Amino acid sequence: RSVYDDQPNAHQRFMEKLDACIRNHDREIEKMCNFHHQGFVDAITELLKVRADAEKLKVQVTDTNRRLQDAGKEVIAQTEEIIRCRVQQRNITTVVEKLQLCLPVLEMYSKLKEQMNVKRYYSALKTMEQLENLYLPRVSQYRFCQIMIENLPRLREEIKEISMSDLKDFLESIRKHSDRIGETAMKQAQQQKTFSTALQKQNNVNYGRNMHLGRSRILESKNEITLKRTFEDDDEHEEEVLTAQDLVDFSPVYRCLHIYSVLGDGEIFENYYRKQRRKQARLVLQPQSSMHETVEGYRRYFSQIVGFFVVEDHILHVTQGLVTRTYTDELWNMALSKIIAVLRTHSSYCSDPDLVLELKNLIVVFADTLQGYGFPVNRLFDLLFEIRDQYNETLLKKWSGLFRDIFEADNYSPIPVANEEEYKIVISKFPFQDPEFDKQSFPKKLPMSQSVPQIYIQVKEFIYASLKFSESLHRSSTEIDDMLRKSTNLLLTRTLSSCLQNLIKKPHIGLTELVQIIINTTHLEQACKYLEDFISNITNISQVTVHTARLYGLSTFKDARHAAEGEIYTKLNQKIDEFIQIADYDWTMSESDGRASGYLMDLINFLRSTFQVFTHLPGKVAQTACMSACQHLSMSLMQMLLDSELKQISMGAIQQFNLDVIQCELFASSEPVPGFQGDTLQLAFIDLRQLLDLFMVWDWSTYLADYGQATSKYLRVNPSTALTLLEKMKDSSKKNNIFAQFRKNDRDKQKLIETVVKQLRSLVNGMSQHT
Repeated sequence: RSVYDDQPNAHQRFMEKLDACIRNHDREIEKMCNFHHQGFVDAITELLKVRADAEKLKVQVTDTNRRLQDAGKEVIAQTEEIIRCRVQQRNITTVVEKLQLCLPVLEMYSKLKEQMNVKRYYSALKTMEQLENLYLPRVSQYRFCQIMIENLPRLREEIKEISMSDLKDFLESIRKHSDRIGETAMKQAQQQKTFSTALQKQNNVNYGRNMHLGRSRILESKNEITLKRTFEDDDEHEEEVLTAQDLVDFSPVYRCLHIYSVLGDGEIFENYYRKQRRKQARLVLQPQSSMHETVEGYRRYFSQIVGFFVVEDHILHVTQGLVTRTYTDELWNMALSKIIAVLRTHSSYCSDPDLVLELKNLIVVFADTLQGYGFPVNRLFDLLFEIRDQYNETLLKKWSGLFRDIFEADNYSPIPVANEEEYKIVISKFPFQDPEFDKQSFPKKLPMSQSVPQIYIQVKEFIYASLKFSESLHRSSTEIDDMLRKSTNLLLTRTLSSCLQNLIKKPHIGLTELVQIIINTTHLEQACKYLEDFISNITNISQVTVHTARLYGLSTFKDARHAAEGEIYTKLNQKIDEFIQIADYDWTMSESDGRASGYLMDLINFLRSTFQVFTHLPGKVAQTACMSACQHLSMSLMQMLLDSELKQISMGAIQQFNLDVIQCELFASSEPVPGFQGDTLQLAFIDLRQLLDLFMVWDWSTYLADYGQATSKYLRVNPSTALTLLEKMKDSSKKNNIFAQFRKNDRDKQKLIETVVKQLRSLVNGMSQHT
């Protein structure tokens, strides 16, 4: 820094001194190089002398190595030969030792194959056991041993399959002969039952004591179920007596069970046997699609099932553990559920009562047979009641058609009787009793129509048909009586009731027919007690018995009457609506015509003539119909006034409408139906009357002042109704100038109307807020 900051020539002097310093160092280097140069030259000279000696040494070493290699080649070859011979000697020794271990294994395996070829399966199983436990573990490291080990399970399976073939033949034999075994077992059960029944009658003993074959009897005969079969042998037919063992050889079961037990797979065999038998059970339980068409179809089905379980019962008692009681019970419960489901389905296709009865007899024999082998059959006897219900359903369908035909053929008019003979013919069919009617002279008319005695006769015929099934169920008279009453109740409450309801709803049934239907149901209801007496007579059961069921015909006919009454009310209202629809008011007329509308007078005349027909009806029915008609008429007229499509109404129209309402009130006061007290019928038009009086008198001050009070003159007038009608009149006044006269005489009248409208709206809003 001082070089640059000092005098101007300081830098030059510094450079001169630096050059001088460099020259001094160069002289020192030169001196040092001159000092060592001679030693370097000497070292190079020495190295050149050594190079010549190294070349000579290399040549000598190479020559020596070559001579050594040539000399060692023969030694190496002899040494390798010695090593190879020693390895071969060791391998031979090892092979001999291993062959001594493997030869017994191969001999045993060869012995095993020979035993398999000559079908000595039990000895083969023992040989396999020795191979696995004694020989193969010693040589398990060899591949052929692994192949043997892998083959042994396959050989065992082969033995199982071969031994199983006998079992399959056994199962096939069972399948072929199950129906024959079952058929004979059922015949024996039926014969035993017949014999027991005859013995009971002879010795007066308990019927149930000898009803079924006990299992002890079957075991004592060593399952020798006597089977009679007819078979074809060349050109001749013979009948042989064979036992179960003659038809089915059970020895394959024992042999196969023994082999599987030796293999330690006894449980597998049991499971296989049971699985196969379950499959056969499913096949046996699968019915033919046409089974329900003939009795033979059902008989063949039952025989196969009985044969199946007879064989299972035999296996249960001649083997130990292959079939257990638990297994047979489980299999039977499964089969029983399937049998019941099949019988339910196929019996539902039966429309022939005779076929249903034969099916019931087969089920009884089937149940008796299996009960003899210890199988519970209570559910089968319960099924008989379901089949009986199915039988009754068939009868109900048939009688439903009979009832419909009777109703279609009826003229719905009282039965005319010209003389005593005709009268006796009618009362012989139907229990009609009326002292007042007997006093009348011939010719006369019974109150009911022709359908009543015909319906009564058909109900009795149904009871007879139902009795045919109930009598063969071996039930007590009390139970039969109860069954008949329940069946008859179904006929009345479901079939007859449905027919009556459908009849009432038919469009061609008019008011006259409906009135006659009500009369008919009244007489049928009264006849129910005679039907109860009829059932008691054929079953010999007194009606005072505690468990005796009652007939529900009373409720059936009451419901039918109520439906007919409702239909009368509906048809009356529909007729009133038809008259209302032809009403043609001129809602803008300035003055009324001075007389009631034509449509309304026609309507009133129609109601008068209709209510005259109601004279045969109970008083309350006629009164209710009349009140319902008046209320509906009043409601329809009110709706006509308040119709939203009606935009304006003149005071003249109100006056014309008032004339029509007056005619309605006159009709109500004329007592079209006797029995009303005071002005009860006129109250149906009270809402219309008060509304029209309010507008006719124009008494708004009184209405508004007394609104909400119980003593109000216009208590039945709703503010919203009055407001709606007033606004329609207000709109009419703007177009037709209805209130022009009032404005000339008193211009405050228009303001009063506006004030009334505001007050009515206030009342309506108050009501909505309060609600």
